[in-house]
Amino acid sequence: MGAMREEKQSHHIRPGRGEGNGAPGVVITRSNPVAPDPRVEKIARALQGKGYQVSIVAWDRSGQFVDQESLEGMHIRRLPIIAEYGRGLANLIPLVRWQVELLRWLWIHRHEFTVIHACDFDTVLPAFVMKQLNKKIVVYDVFDFYADMLRATPEWIKRLVRKVDLWVMGRVDGVILVDHCRLEQIKGSHPKSLAIVYNTPEDIADKLAGSTRFKKPESQLHIVFVGLLQVERGLFDLSDVLDKHPEWSLDIAGFGGDQDQIVERVEDRENVRFLGRVAYQDALALNQTADVLFAMYDPGILNHRFASPNKLFEAMMLGKPIIVASGTGMDQIVTSEGCGIVIPYGERNSLEQALMKLANQPDLREALGSAARRAYEEKYSWLHQKSTIFEFYANL
Repeated sequence: MGAMREEKQSHHIRPGRGEGNGAPGVVITRSNPVAPDPRVEKIARALQGKGYQVSIVAWDRSGQFVDQESLEGMHIRRLPIIAEYGRGLANLIPLVRWQVELLRWLWIHRHEFTVIHACDFDTVLPAFVMKQLNKKIVVYDVFDFYADMLRATPEWIKRLVRKVDLWVMGRVDGVILVDHCRLEQIKGSHPKSLAIVYNTPEDIADKLAGSTRFKKPESQLHIVFVGLLQVERGLFDLSDVLDKHPEWSLDIAGFGGDQDQIVERVEDRENVRFLGRVAYQDALALNQTADVLFAMYDPGILNHRFASPNKLFEAMMLGKPIIVASGTGMDQIVTSEGCGIVIPYGERNSLEQALMKLANQPDLREALGSAARRAYEEKYSWLHQKSTIFEFYANL
């Protein structure tokens, strides 16, 4: 499943206030092992570069990662609590254990930070308790609206989670969203402070241009998908289209609850490679080899209608065209910036026609890619997002 980071010597958490500049300590909480988690790592680097003392507490659901390590001067502490992704109520006991252990860690280390940057609903409740008990500042960073992304969970539980989520948004010190379209999704909440921080990558396009990490296949059109492996991401349709076009090629990388089904579907196809879980830098290097990137989300899933995945902005940074589904948060940006092709989700013929157009018109690929890069530089670069984060923190 890809290389895991090696444990390094420094396990000491830095003091709660920065040296020399009075910047407070920040702990970022995340319910995955951060191995990798591009958004968490970018935010951590940005805050650290601004003088904050940053640590990360993460949930290791596999128990296979090192408990502690130092990443670019930031301490990562992983809590090993075994659970699987996408299991609904079957994960209830591990989820409760995670909440308890996270709260316990925050309490024990309460003198080492001033701000809790809580990522998603499954870390914000322990952070909110610390706000009440110990007057911590809580930033609630909503990567995904939790109630709308639950799978295999009864509707009454989703409604309860939604109600609590909207309630807590009005009682923390500030809320960060990944896209303006998410404002509709959190209607009914009343944040004290709100910022939009797009899920864009740092600009390493020049560095990746000379990368030899992955070799581009000899094919008329090379497609790349890197992300969460779920059947709702259109990968079955894509693999079936590839079956009709042996002159094209597809690389798939990632992990997720439907990984076994997806691997079984593609493993015997000569023009499809499955690369498993890859480090983030490798994911970008793999994307660099693509003629077109693929990011189809089923708009029938409420959370997908507001999706703002990093794949769209990675395509912009790399100057690559992208194919997305209509009725999702991405289609408006792709249409307005002219940086890809929007098609109806689940319509295999439309997908095939879009890929044929890109395969037969290299000039079109070049034009879409140039528009993507221009949009990144003018509106969506990580430099723009960092400025928003710094202003948001300063106002807190």
